[in-house]
Amino acid sequence: MGQVTEIAVRPASPAWLVRPAGAFTAPALRERLIGGIQSWRDYPPSLRLWFWLIPTVTAVIAGILRFVRLDTPHSLVFDETYYVKDAYSYLLSGYERNWPQKANDSFKAGNPVLPLDTPEYVVHPPFGKWMIAWGMGLFGPDNPFGWRFAAALTGTLSVFLVSLIALKLFRSHVLGGVAGLLLAVDGHHLVMSRTAILDVFLMFWVLAAFGALLMDRDDGRRRLAARLATAFGDGRPPARTLVAGPFLGLRWWRLVAGVCLGLAVGVKWSALAFVAVFGLLTVLWDMNARRIAGIRSWASAAVLKDGVPAFFSMIPVAAAVYLSTWTGWFLSKDAYFRGWAEKQPASGWDWIPAPLRSLAHYHLEAYKFHQGLGADHPYEASPWSWLVMGRPTSFFYESPKLGTAGCELPTCTTAILSVGNPVIWWGATIALAVLLFWWAGRRDWRAGAILAGVAAGYLPWFLYPERTMFFFYALSFEPFLVLALVYGLGRILGRPGDPQWRRLSGLYLVALIVVLAVLVSAYFYPVWTAETISYQDWRMRMWMPSWI
Repeated sequence: MGQVTEIAVRPASPAWLVRPAGAFTAPALRERLIGGIQSWRDYPPSLRLWFWLIPTVTAVIAGILRFVRLDTPHSLVFDETYYVKDAYSYLLSGYERNWPQKANDSFKAGNPVLPLDTPEYVVHPPFGKWMIAWGMGLFGPDNPFGWRFAAALTGTLSVFLVSLIALKLFRSHVLGGVAGLLLAVDGHHLVMSRTAILDVFLMFWVLAAFGALLMDRDDGRRRLAARLATAFGDGRPPARTLVAGPFLGLRWWRLVAGVCLGLAVGVKWSALAFVAVFGLLTVLWDMNARRIAGIRSWASAAVLKDGVPAFFSMIPVAAAVYLSTWTGWFLSKDAYFRGWAEKQPASGWDWIPAPLRSLAHYHLEAYKFHQGLGADHPYEASPWSWLVMGRPTSFFYESPKLGTAGCELPTCTTAILSVGNPVIWWGATIALAVLLFWWAGRRDWRAGAILAGVAAGYLPWFLYPERTMFFFYALSFEPFLVLALVYGLGRILGRPGDPQWRRLSGLYLVALIVVLAVLVSAYFYPVWTAETISYQDWRMRMWMPSWI
């Protein structure tokens, strides 16, 4: 009989186990640090067009909802009484001026009176009002379309941005489209996009900064992969290569983020919390990148080689951009507090130019005002109630009589209520708990990034419990709430490798939730856009007593 020889077969190595010579090539490092899809060009040709088409379609839907009947109501709504007149002052003189009595009536009549020659004391930075002024410069200060054009355009562009950001985060065309659509049809975002007040501009520049930092995250990891691969080019890297890793040079997307954050602070000071949180977030991303790349002292290296450059590439840029938003004030002679420094002793600060000392005094006085803002208001809302929309703000309410303003019933109502879509807001509130689990339990960086955006816009308000606050302040972090909901829907949708029955059932459930959100938005649309409806129809949409 022939002898049987037993041959031992060595099991194949796991896919993630690679020899150093292969692990530190540029493609392997990029795969490890960024993933298989590193830009829109990595999609199959049939999907590349959809990468841009989906955000565009959602933005078109948003634009239709925001621009149709934008001039309704034909009067100054809620805080438009401040910001529209301030913006018109900017067009005339570059700074805010006081107004004669009944100036609102002149705006409503389409023939605005001129402001007085005395400067007005205001407590918000100029840039949001300059954006309103830009729309008024294009379409005139004598009509509501001109007042609200910049807000509507900004709200529309933010829908485009959030869809792109969702595509970047989730790498799913379905989820990218869902994110854009949900923000497009949400009532709170819709109302704020159709009203000439500051918060929609704050939200947009914060969202743009977040998108720029997402781009920087990938750009930094590409640079890290390229420079490590170069060091390993001959298979014998210098001994110090994996101790701290390389410097990554000037990162242009961080400069873009600095510009956006400076403009956000130039709209409202509450953006300062986003500056701090986003700055920390981008350094934490770099820490993780160096750890994944195999750098031993990844934490300290990220602080010194990434954190310090990040500070100097973002904070000075943001500060310079913020100061530039005060150009009109600097160029004036009569603006409020403009000549304060010339009339006060310098007391050791005379080395600072007088205009800057005057501006610093202005900021100090404005900060004191905000700290002491505690007057009662019928629509004030504690931050504890924001996520469940406990007390939305009524921007406008009239009861037209029979035969006027399109009223064909004995009792009619025309209203604008800044309440969100309950499916979206309440669903996002539940999704935040899901994100906390996946961030703390699974270390999903996407969940952490979305939570950081919510925390930066939401948590600081709890530090000022005595201050008068309103629900519409939540607009600054609403895009992150939508992203949180979409993250949860992505978990329902399942992964590409899941069984077909699992994917189909997830798709049907996600589609059901999205369709329900759209139907609810259609139901609430009349009380978001000042349509004339019966009083009974209006009451049916007031789901909580606190909404009235």
